[in-house]
Amino acid sequence: MSDIRAVVDVSWLARQKPGSVRIVDLRWALSGPSALEKYRAGHIPGAVYVDMERDLSRAGGPGRHPFPPVEDFARVLGRIGVGPDTNVVVYDDATGSVAARLWFMLRVHGHSRASVLDGGFAAWAKAGLPVTRDEPRIEPVPPPKLRLDRSRLVDREHVAQALARRREPGARPALVMDARAPERYRGEVEPVDKRAGHIPGALNAPFSGNLKDGRFRPPEELRAIYQRLGAERAPEVIASCGSGVTACHTLLALELTGFPDAKLYVGSWSDWSSQPDAPVATGDEPG
Repeated sequence: MSDIRAVVDVSWLARQKPGSVRIVDLRWALSGPSALEKYRAGHIPGAVYVDMERDLSRAGGPGRHPFPPVEDFARVLGRIGVGPDTNVVVYDDATGSVAARLWFMLRVHGHSRASVLDGGFAAWAKAGLPVTRDEPRIEPVPPPKLRLDRSRLVDREHVAQALARRREPGARPALVMDARAPERYRGEVEPVDKRAGHIPGALNAPFSGNLKDGRFRPPEELRAIYQRLGAERAPEVIASCGSGVTACHTLLALELTGFPDAKLYVGSWSDWSSQPDAPVATGDEPG
């Protein structure tokens, strides 16, 4: 099987032979029932559970969900049976906004055989496809050799310098997009981080705008959205969110529309807002 598409639908996944695809359950939320409880209550047959907090991030910052060391991520992949040629399909119950984190991590670590299930667990259940409580017996494999493409990851200093170029005469500034909900971007609410608002100069591009009825919009509609935001004109495109999770949904949408080289501000608002001297903007304007 050749490299699979970045987004696949439930009918495609249902047609795959058992064991030909490693299915990953990445349900996660800041509140409510734990992801593991949801998994044990019912999941797609053959799906293996991966923990967003323990497996796909590490403690110590910057931000709430920094990437784990490459060797730790490789061990996670080996534990769930993902080798160099394994096709991975990851799903969540958040319209892909969490699943896209693992998709992006696989891509930037050199594993191109990665897809997000369009519509996630809800689409699978709505289609009347089977759900099970049985946990698959996964044969571990040696941790794959990974190489992190650090050019796709940026930190607070990089973002600050990229946005500062807006003030230079004739400069073509970077496009920094904030994937959080509009009310968080405007600073009206902040349920998690230390300060409310947004990075001055960042444009609000809620990840929900990538969706229609819980599925990804057609590529031409996505392309129109990001063209209006200036993705074609910008010399550099950076996605940000609360803590580097839902911004990966933006990166996935950009790849679907032909902008495959956009970057992730991994620490995102959780990093930026934790710095007392970092400027903060509020309201609808990018600041």
